Amino acid sequence: MKKQVALSPHLSVPRLLIGLWQIADMEKEDQQLDPSQMAVYMKHYIDAGFTTFDMADHYGSSEIIAGLCKNNHPENSVINLFTKWVPKPGSIDRNDVRKAIQTALDRMQQSTIDMMQFHAWHYADPSWLDALIFLKELQEEGLIQHIGVTNFDAHHLRIALAHGIPIVSNQISHSAIDRRALGPMSEVCGQYGVKLLAYGTLAGGFLSNRWLGQDEPTSGQLKTWSQMKYKRFIDATGGWAKFQNLLSAMQQVALKHKTSIANIASRFVLENENVAAVIVGARLGENAHITDHQKLLDLHLEHSDLISIEEAISDLSPVPGNCGDEYRKPPFLTASGDLSHHLEHIPKVYKPIQISHRREHMYSGTVWEGFAGYSRAVKKDNRILVSGTTATHGHLLVGGNDAEAQTHFVIDKIEAAIESLGGTLKDVVRTRVFVNDINDWESVARAHGHRFKSIDPANTLVQAKLVGDGYLVEIEAEAILDS
Repeated sequence: MKKQVALSPHLSVPRLLIGLWQIADMEKEDQQLDPSQMAVYMKHYIDAGFTTFDMADHYGSSEIIAGLCKNNHPENSVINLFTKWVPKPGSIDRNDVRKAIQTALDRMQQSTIDMMQFHAWHYADPSWLDALIFLKELQEEGLIQHIGVTNFDAHHLRIALAHGIPIVSNQISHSAIDRRALGPMSEVCGQYGVKLLAYGTLAGGFLSNRWLGQDEPTSGQLKTWSQMKYKRFIDATGGWAKFQNLLSAMQQVALKHKTSIANIASRFVLENENVAAVIVGARLGENAHITDHQKLLDLHLEHSDLISIEEAISDLSPVPGNCGDEYRKPPFLTASGDLSHHLEHIPKVYKPIQISHRREHMYSGTVWEGFAGYSRAVKKDNRILVSGTTATHGHLLVGGNDAEAQTHFVIDKIEAAIESLGGTLKDVVRTRVFVNDINDWESVARAHGHRFKSIDPANTLVQAKLVGDGYLVEIEAEAILDS
């Protein structure tokens, strides 16, 4: 197996990245870490060839420590620092983005960021696309070298890529118990050439020899945020007994190769051709596991090994939803089981206007609404009627020539309109879909199917000549609120 992989023509990384999220866990009870000493511990990884580190604005002092380490070793030009920006939900302007980038640069004491990875909370709010557009502008200024995203689902990764955002990677949860990356995400990666950075490959340490044959831990025995989080994944996929069967299967493969369950678990994820690298967490100054990491990259899993692991996985229930859904919709497979330790609330995208005691209007701000004199949506009593909606955001046509991308953006706008008037997509009882080119009907229908799965509204899809150059699909919707 190659020890390095290219994310872009100008960026290559080891197949194993060092994640610094546990810095926050080590500091969570006001424990003070010495940045200089932590930077020395990082150097041990660099000397072993693990030269790329993953951090975030909310990983405690990780950016400070990593920047200090890189500056202490200017002779080592292959050190890459990847960080993340996780803004609160709501509108985002250029100043917000520039401030976030400058904060990261100041913390790391760098003149440019090797890669900034963006996280979005609520796709119905098009601010997530604004943020990526502004990040692209800062990349052109030289403040950012590469743009990545984190916890994006396949549909919105598709929208961003089709809109011309030069995303090189998507960092997502992916492991033997979390196989969502093998769904629609695989198609987007293949079509657009974007790579995955997989975290959670060890499921917070549960995919290791330490837990083989052990009794199921109680909530009080879970000591780290990672353990709290991934125990929920184990529960969601079938429970402790089935998880133990998977550990046993991995143990047989590990014994055969004279290695650990942890190495088998991470190496197994690298079998996904779309995965550029796995990210393994480090508790700096504690157990480095550097020798094990090096052995992982030398492992070769035979076909029989893969079959035995896949057979154990087949007994598990799939993790529900799409990549990143654990941060956007129930069940929230987070450390606390909700979003309380991440954010307080998600604001509505648009503010409805009260017309009478029985009627409200909602406007999305596109040029068409004012020009033609109509509302994006009207609520009358318990009915919400959404106008024919295209992939328009301000003066932008979103999604390029990708009909599926345009469709997802359209449905986001419809969702935002309905939510702003007190409903959800689950309240939709009818959709009408108009495609400009009948050859796009299948891509559009597939996107509609993804978004309205289990809602199943009455639906019509027809070919129609749409107004405006470049628009491939237009959708209108009707929702009825039960109360």
